[in-house]
Amino acid sequence: MTTLCYIEKEGAYLMLHRISKEMDVNKDKWIGIGGHFEENESPEDCLLREVKEETGLTLTSWRFRGLITFMCQGWNTEYMCLYTADQYEGELIPCNEGVLEWVKKEDVLKLNLWEGDKIFFRLMNEEVPFFSLKLSYQGDRLLEAVLEGRTMELLDIRDETGEITGRVRERGMVHMDGDTHGTAHIWIVREREDGTYDLLLQKRASCKDAYPGCYDISAAGHVQAGEDFLPTALRELEEELGIIASEKELEYVGVHKGYMEEAFNGRMFKNSEYSRVYVYRKPVDIQKLLLQTEEVEAVRWMGLEDCMDAVEEGTLPNCLYVDELELVKGYLQEKGRGI
Repeated sequence: MTTLCYIEKEGAYLMLHRISKEMDVNKDKWIGIGGHFEENESPEDCLLREVKEETGLTLTSWRFRGLITFMCQGWNTEYMCLYTADQYEGELIPCNEGVLEWVKKEDVLKLNLWEGDKIFFRLMNEEVPFFSLKLSYQGDRLLEAVLEGRTMELLDIRDETGEITGRVRERGMVHMDGDTHGTAHIWIVREREDGTYDLLLQKRASCKDAYPGCYDISAAGHVQAGEDFLPTALRELEEELGIIASEKELEYVGVHKGYMEEAFNGRMFKNSEYSRVYVYRKPVDIQKLLLQTEEVEAVRWMGLEDCMDAVEEGTLPNCLYVDELELVKGYLQEKGRGI
């Protein structure tokens, strides 16, 4: 059991740069103030003692913000009682654990932090009530994040060519910072008698945290950390629409790179995608689809050309890319000519 406290002053947190000990799981990381419980200590006893020992300050006002279960291969599991404090007495003293520094709150996430720490900083900044967060690591790589018993999405961060960088981040952090990540896009199409095509569009559920109620690709989703594009496409088709497809039934169209940025509920949502695009042309009866209600409100057929015009003219609430529609159109035309 440990405590971890972030002391606040004039829009800044007191951060500890852990550079003093060689055998330290937090070596070179920036963290808060804290340490292990001593015998018969309560969380508050430990909090007050550790802050006094490491900073010379006596806390007079603090909040218990959450319980963090921290797991790292090769180290014992820690249960960290997370606090913030906004009032104290005394003068700051040097710390034998590392270097203490006041860092503006808006700059904290730029420091060398544990990736999971960024998650609980976001939760604290959003004034989420007391929370339980489980974080599992292999070295510096975040393997799992579980908030209130629910697994959070972890995504591989990619470079501009789509290659995995080795960094793994939680979905909310990815969209807060606009990190490039992988997605699979599946367009369900049907051919008309005149040789043109209809697209199946899904209407995003009104509860979505981005682009609620907007028309979107037939099915799409994030490529989870350690996952590949095609398995993601098959999974999203089944989860969102109830369509069980085989790999051979998905036609690979190409790569699309897209970026969108917009504010929702007072928070900026930045979406930088490296997407592999697929077409599914098996017959689909939309009356028999099993819609994932938390993701999809409804579906509709729309002519490809009509859809492109509506997106360009802004007459359809959507989060689609014209150049991706052009990519799909070009592929279908080539296939239609037998190329």
